[in-house]
Amino acid sequence: MNIKKGLLISCLILAAIIVKAQTRLYHEPYRLQAHFSPQAKWINDPNGLVYYKGTYHLFFQHYPKTTVWGPMHWGHAVSKDMIHWKQMPIALYPDKLGYIFSGSVVVDEKNTSGFGTKNKPAMVAIFTHHDPKGEKAGAINYQNESLAYSLDEGKTWAKYKSNPVLRNPGIKDFRDPKVFWYGPGKKWIMSLATKDRITFYSSANLKSWTKESEFGQALGAHGGVWECPDLIPLKVDGKEYWVLLVSINPGGTNGGSATQYFVGQFNGSKFTPVNNKTKWIDFGPDNYAGVTWSNTGNRKIFLGWMGNWLYANEVPTGKWRNAMTIPRELSLKFVDNDIYLASNPIKELKNIAAKTFKINAEQVANNNNLFAVIKQNLTQYKLKFKTDKLNSYAVVLANESGEKLILGFDKKNYRYYINRTKAGRDDFSKLFTGVAYAPRIDINPQSDLELIVDASSIELFADGGLSNLTSVFFPKKPYTQLSITANGMEIKNLEVTSLKSIW
Repeated sequence: MNIKKGLLISCLILAAIIVKAQTRLYHEPYRLQAHFSPQAKWINDPNGLVYYKGTYHLFFQHYPKTTVWGPMHWGHAVSKDMIHWKQMPIALYPDKLGYIFSGSVVVDEKNTSGFGTKNKPAMVAIFTHHDPKGEKAGAINYQNESLAYSLDEGKTWAKYKSNPVLRNPGIKDFRDPKVFWYGPGKKWIMSLATKDRITFYSSANLKSWTKESEFGQALGAHGGVWECPDLIPLKVDGKEYWVLLVSINPGGTNGGSATQYFVGQFNGSKFTPVNNKTKWIDFGPDNYAGVTWSNTGNRKIFLGWMGNWLYANEVPTGKWRNAMTIPRELSLKFVDNDIYLASNPIKELKNIAAKTFKINAEQVANNNNLFAVIKQNLTQYKLKFKTDKLNSYAVVLANESGEKLILGFDKKNYRYYINRTKAGRDDFSKLFTGVAYAPRIDINPQSDLELIVDASSIELFADGGLSNLTSVFFPKKPYTQLSITANGMEIKNLEVTSLKSIW
């Protein structure tokens, strides 16, 4: 064998090894194919969501050494469409001030901070420094807010030499700053989680902060600590309202972690809700710590962590652990003289749509496996249908091992549900099994349903995104059967769209 031929064979063997390694990397058991997850190790809250120069940035709570929570870093990924992601080098590492907890990123276009110039503005990260030594010593001021900045569009970051910029006044939980520019007041506004309420601060330069007001001590759900706030404006019927997102752990309606919201008005200093009702952006057990992208104009896009602190450290996913939801576009809707927040999968999901199968009402009624009708077994897909008169129904995903995930609508109790009690593995945690419920908010007889199904997750959007449920599950074998029990209700415009892998 000559040298050239030997080198060629070696190169081919190396290429095959690389391809095989890459296949293993993003195609392990339970690996989501339509959602962002880290290449390896631990992930939780989305952080620093920002859009800049055609790129969506996703920073995230990350521990790169193991698949359980540990000293927090900011991982980093970028995308052109919020669907296909490229993981970047770690953006922020722990330092002498502590771990890098949750926060936000803004584009300082007016150069208020002085970190950049007006022609080359800095991206500025505002995050919580969590001092584990102070926490262990019993101090209560171990969480403080700090800055980092990037002058190369997020590729590299430098921490501000005078961190922290907002010192803890003596509150045990003092974290998760979400910052935006408030044009009418020509100032930055920070929403900060402060134990059992949200505290608003303002600044002209991102470095010096003044307390404005507090909200929520006696409002909303208080089954756990308040976390990860986000304050955003949205219009409905031509009028602007402000929506305040607040995550809570524990205290969700279906156990553990969840995210509530309030609709009201904000005058640059104080948030005032339109009423005192407690509302939830998603009733499922696996949507937490969600916030919206900055710098996207009037379009408000939400991303949550697809996990629950009751069992997030234990789910059986091997090399990686936990993932993000599908990004969702937010809107406000009036229902029965009240205002609700609706969320729906972003339109960019069409970028991975492969083939759409249309199934008529007769085929739905006469077949116990719709995959047989379309002659394909799908692992990741979108399913949607409409009905003119809503009745109880059940959508069942099942496999040959007898495992099944059941979801649908219960007319008697007027609520949607996802039942994963027999959906697959639950031996890793006694807190995992169960049925999650979402009350039906809409009052119209017509209804619609959209499902996003992936290898180990399902997201339910009903009635235009008013009632939502997100759940993870871990079947021992892929589901190869799909059926709908409609109880005489006519299923209209049923479509199943296969989704290509994003990896």
